[in-house]
Amino acid sequence: MNRFLVSKKLLKQLDTPMIITALLITIFGIINIYSVTYSTLGFYYAKLQILWLILGIAIIYFILLFNYNMIGIYSKLIYWSGVILLLYNDITSKAVKGASSWIRLGNRAIEPGEFVKLGLILILAKKLDDMDGNINTPKNFLILSIYAFIPMFLIIIQPNLGMTLICFFVTLGIYFISGLNLKIIAAGFLSTVPLSFILWFSNILKPYQRQRILVFLDPESYQQNSGFQLMQSIISIGSGGLFGDGFLKGIKSSGGFIPEVHTDFIFAAVGEQWGFLGALFLILLYVILIYRMLKLAKQSKDIIGRLICVGTASGFLFSVLQNIGMTIGIMPVAGITLPFMSYGGSSILVNFMSLGLVLNVGMRKSKINF
Repeated sequence: MNRFLVSKKLLKQLDTPMIITALLITIFGIINIYSVTYSTLGFYYAKLQILWLILGIAIIYFILLFNYNMIGIYSKLIYWSGVILLLYNDITSKAVKGASSWIRLGNRAIEPGEFVKLGLILILAKKLDDMDGNINTPKNFLILSIYAFIPMFLIIIQPNLGMTLICFFVTLGIYFISGLNLKIIAAGFLSTVPLSFILWFSNILKPYQRQRILVFLDPESYQQNSGFQLMQSIISIGSGGLFGDGFLKGIKSSGGFIPEVHTDFIFAAVGEQWGFLGALFLILLYVILIYRMLKLAKQSKDIIGRLICVGTASGFLFSVLQNIGMTIGIMPVAGITLPFMSYGGSSILVNFMSLGLVLNVGMRKSKINF
């Protein structure tokens, strides 16, 4: 029976502010999901999100039962299981809105890219721990880059540019904190310039992806077609002013004017209903969450723990910046959810799994004497 209980001494080390912050964001997300879907579907999506929240809390507790170093031992199994799911998805799935990113399970679906992101963090952290953090030898760097390249390649061919970018920035954060030569990092960024031109003038980019870039550069010219979602989002956020129009009073977000408002564009609902102050409150919660993760990374007793925290924080940071940026028109639209806020089972469960791993590292950041 004791194997299913976390010791009280370990629980005292639990980063309570971090888990409270994540729960506040999730509850705020459920409130906003309800507000933008109640007129057509009532409590349906909000109820599902509550179920994902309860399951997520249970998953966190389960993860806390095991030392993260023990979980790291199974990083290869977790990583390759995710890769196999991606392969299966790429071969069998049909495109939905231009991308084949989902595996159907009855009337539900899972996004394997979300789960492989977690496997990527674990495998890179474990490998670098085995390498004693020595990332600057050609052999080590090549091995790590191959592990990073495989899932990113399988995700980009779906094509799912948003998830590919998250995996890229997870890898970048881990590389940077591991002390990768800055010249290599700079060369990697510079290489994106010619790569961007190659992508644009080749047939690799799908028509809808090209359209998203054009919309980003000049949204007003496309506001009656492909830029409609973005323009409505910008108008919605702007109309909220300082205090917002009030709960359930968002005409744009609640009235069906913004496609995917309960998923990728949930921040538009926040801006319209809760105003600048509500949006600022949400951003502050994300700052606290990511700060706590980086603080635990600094306090971690080993390389694998530090890199689990950094990899998770990097993924969250990019997701928040990209998602909010695209809803206000300063970043291209990409299929990236807002962590803990957007509706979606795969997304929120992986967010809680990642949070559980970071909390696990924090609980075991120092030796406990029993």
